[in-house]
Amino acid sequence: MSGEAIMGDPWLTIVGLGEDGAEGLPPASLAALDAAEVVMGPPRHLALLPEGQAKRIAWPVPFADGIPQLLALRGRRVVVLASGDPFWCGAGTVLARHLDPGEWRALPGPSCFSLAASRMGWGLESVLCLGLHAAPLSRLRPHLASGARAVLTLRDGDAVAALVGFLCEAGFGASRMTVMEALGGPRERITTGRADALTGDFAHPLCVALEVAGPGAALPLASGRGDDWFESDGQMTKRPVRALTLSALAPRQGAHLWDIGGGSGSISIEWLLSHPSLSATAIEPRADRADRIRGNAARLGVDRLLVVTGAAPQALDGLQAPDVVFVGGGLDAALLGWLEARLAPGTRLVANAVTLETEALLLAAQGRRGGDLLRIELAASAPLGRRRGWTPSRPVVQWSVTL
Repeated sequence: MSGEAIMGDPWLTIVGLGEDGAEGLPPASLAALDAAEVVMGPPRHLALLPEGQAKRIAWPVPFADGIPQLLALRGRRVVVLASGDPFWCGAGTVLARHLDPGEWRALPGPSCFSLAASRMGWGLESVLCLGLHAAPLSRLRPHLASGARAVLTLRDGDAVAALVGFLCEAGFGASRMTVMEALGGPRERITTGRADALTGDFAHPLCVALEVAGPGAALPLASGRGDDWFESDGQMTKRPVRALTLSALAPRQGAHLWDIGGGSGSISIEWLLSHPSLSATAIEPRADRADRIRGNAARLGVDRLLVVTGAAPQALDGLQAPDVVFVGGGLDAALLGWLEARLAPGTRLVANAVTLETEALLLAAQGRRGGDLLRIELAASAPLGRRRGWTPSRPVVQWSVTL
């Protein structure tokens, strides 16, 4: 049957479809398809269903081009087809942004992550699930450590070879890869092997179950990663001070950071590594250093970082308002005055000083605004003749305050 959507009845149903087509759909999803005037989805999904009375519209590429077509169908009964669970690395999240809550409902199917975990006998709650079909492989880098397990979606068959190369270059060629094609359908095929020995032609749709192994370096989980993780010309907050600085910045769910005087980007990158909900803007006056920040971020798998080439405070106008601000370089009276005058109440501000002039600015600011002052004095062991002695580094004065 078919008919117009009525008041209070969603006109759009998002149906999660597996590789087994209509045979794998529950009664509610079959009923939605039977009632639909229009069925819209990628050609591959449409081909999995038998012909019916509903008009079929192939979703275009790129995906965003299909949104206006869909919205033009308001008032008719429409089904949009998506893979598995539309709200786990799927199209459902994008569609929901363009719709009011009462306009749609979702009928999800098993996700490829669930299907892959069931094939492997893994508890899904303990497995990393990453959607890399529209994201760089470097997003996997922070999670590479021997013993880790992950299920990854990839864009196409060629991406399997790219993943192999990525793992081998990082020192994890001994990892066990299980490539799963067309999971849950009649074309299902599973291929397993070591990353450094895996060959073959693979076809979309696919995902990979990964068991990480090999002597590659694992990125530490705590703040204060080794300096050698970051390419730098020497302008970088060094590891112990960086750990103390991240503690003072106190990352919280969803917070946005301004990293003023970004240098190598080590502060903003470690900020982003703290939690996937965080974001950051690094402001760096030198173009070569700004490029280096972008390279470090890409290599370490963080992509929620905007790098602005320019000098503060001029370069700060028009940027997304921060929840937290760090000043690691270029602090002067003009910049400090701009921050005090413009930052919203409740913004957290942390500044590090290594010169007497900037230290004096922070001492005066603490007198005006309160907050905490910390003097950081560190020494590292170094050869001293035939013995060893302590070589002190320049002291750092840190001011942290919530405005």
